[in-house]
Amino acid sequence: MDEIEVGGLGIAFERRGEGPPLVLLHGFVGDSREWRRQIDALSDEFTVVAWDAPGSGRSSDPPETFRLADYADCLAAFIDALGLARPHVVGLSFGGALALELYRRHPTIPMSLVLASAYAGWAGSLLDEIIEQRLEQTLQAADSPPDQRVRSMIPTMFSGSPPAEPVEAFQAIMLEIHPAGLRAMARSLAEADLRDILPRIAVPTLLLYGDEDVRAPLTVAQDLHTRIPASRLVVMPGVGHMSSVEAAETFSAQVRSFLRSVQN
Repeated sequence: MDEIEVGGLGIAFERRGEGPPLVLLHGFVGDSREWRRQIDALSDEFTVVAWDAPGSGRSSDPPETFRLADYADCLAAFIDALGLARPHVVGLSFGGALALELYRRHPTIPMSLVLASAYAGWAGSLLDEIIEQRLEQTLQAADSPPDQRVRSMIPTMFSGSPPAEPVEAFQAIMLEIHPAGLRAMARSLAEADLRDILPRIAVPTLLLYGDEDVRAPLTVAQDLHTRIPASRLVVMPGVGHMSSVEAAETFSAQVRSFLRSVQN
């Protein structure tokens, strides 16, 4: 992996391939390793960059006050520092909310958006009681031993019968979660309501969801699809929240097809 300093934080990232830039933004319980299959699949056609967000993987932990706007500004500076002109931006779960906040604050950066298992922030997509419960559970998990944290959170990340190998690989990533990063990202999601930006999105947007996602269910997908002009919604059958991990080949094929349609 490579590393660069952005705003006083060390940001680790994986970069591979040549072609139009493609930035991958992971969820709040993962890091750049969750994109391993997409990096392998798409680097033949794109310059693929997957970062470890502050508080994830090999990157520095952010201050406790770090919120979604801070993540978006850090991401914009990261993209600029790497010289990635008008990248396609793919975000999953927390990464999807981050992609939306990036567009809100820096609308000239993304060439297109792929929002997978995404929310308009928890405050913009979920009921208050669900937000309160989910935030409390996540903050408890952040303070739990790693193996207990994985056991408490992994059941909601996949479908009822996912392939064993990708689940085991993702569990290994979850064992190395930074508690400080998990708290910052969970609080960012809980506070964020991004519904106001959705009608103003003027770049091609693909929405990718699994029909067995219990964290960002299809009601959330349909709401984003209704609000984002000319968005395209693709539902993957038999797939849960971590769609890029559970159905990596299908996910990568959908992203490639979409990006080709945008570029042509």
